[in-house]
Amino acid sequence: MNLRFFPLFGRVNLTHTRLEIPLSCIFSNVGHNFAPYRSLSKNMEHVLDNPIWNGLISGNKHLGEGNDSVKLFPVEISTFVGLRDFSHENYMDLYEKLPPQSVRATFAPRQLIIPSPLAFAGSMEIYQMVHDRPVDVPVEILYGDPNIVPLNKSHVPQMLTLTKLTNPGPFNSRTIEFGNFHGIFRDNKLVAMAGQRLKVFQYTEVSAVCTHPDNVGNGYARRLLLHQINMIRQQSDVPILHVKTDNEGAIRLYESVGFTIRRTLNVIIFKKAGH
Repeated sequence: MNLRFFPLFGRVNLTHTRLEIPLSCIFSNVGHNFAPYRSLSKNMEHVLDNPIWNGLISGNKHLGEGNDSVKLFPVEISTFVGLRDFSHENYMDLYEKLPPQSVRATFAPRQLIIPSPLAFAGSMEIYQMVHDRPVDVPVEILYGDPNIVPLNKSHVPQMLTLTKLTNPGPFNSRTIEFGNFHGIFRDNKLVAMAGQRLKVFQYTEVSAVCTHPDNVGNGYARRLLLHQINMIRQQSDVPILHVKTDNEGAIRLYESVGFTIRRTLNVIIFKKAGH
C-alpha cells in the first residue's frame, strides 16, 4: 500500500527512500523575494550584496573585532574583512588595524580600486548562490546518516590536510570555530567534509565542501551538501554558498541540490606592506 505522512519538513512516500522537502513548509521567505533586511552599506540594497560585513554585524559578530565601519576576523579563523562601505576613510581605518605584511580579502558587488598605502593583490569573480528550490533528501540524511559525523578540534589537522590538498577556499587553524563542520571518514581518514561560514542574518553559508581525490565519485559531496541544507533549514535559515565562476563541475552539483545563482561578486585581495 502506498502510504504517506506529513512530518514537519515535508512528505514521505514510504514506497521510496527519499523525502521531498517543500521549502514553503520550512521557511516562508523563499524564492526570489528575499528577506526585507537592508544592508547598512551605501549603494548595496540587500544584505547579501556585502555578505562579510553583514555577517560580522549579525551571526558572526561573536567572532569578529573592529568598529562601526570596519570589522575583521582573527586571521587564524579567516582572512576576510568587512567594510560598511568601500570608502577611502574605511580603507585607511582598516590599514591602521592591520599588522605589516597582512594579506586580507573581502567580497564586493563590483571591482574596487584599492587606495594606497594598501596594495591590490588580486581578484576573482564568484557566483553567489541561494537555495530556493525544493530538493529530494534521502531519508537517512534527514533522520541522521551514521556515516556523516560532527568534526571537532581534534580533527583540525586532518581538516587542514584535506583543504590544502583540495583547495575549497581559505581554511585556517581556527576556521572550525565558524561551526557545524561534518565529515566522512574511511579507515579513520577524513575523506570529505563540509561546514558553515558566514551567517548573514537569516542566511547561512555552506563552505569548505571538499572530497579527497581518491574518493571522488562516491557522492560524498552531495550527501554532505544535503546534510548541511537540512541542518540550515531546520533553523529556519536559507542556505547560500559562493563558488568561482569557472568551477563548472561544482556549479552543476550545487544546482542539482537546489541552489540558483543570485548574482556575481568580486573577491578582492589586498595587502599591507611593511616590516
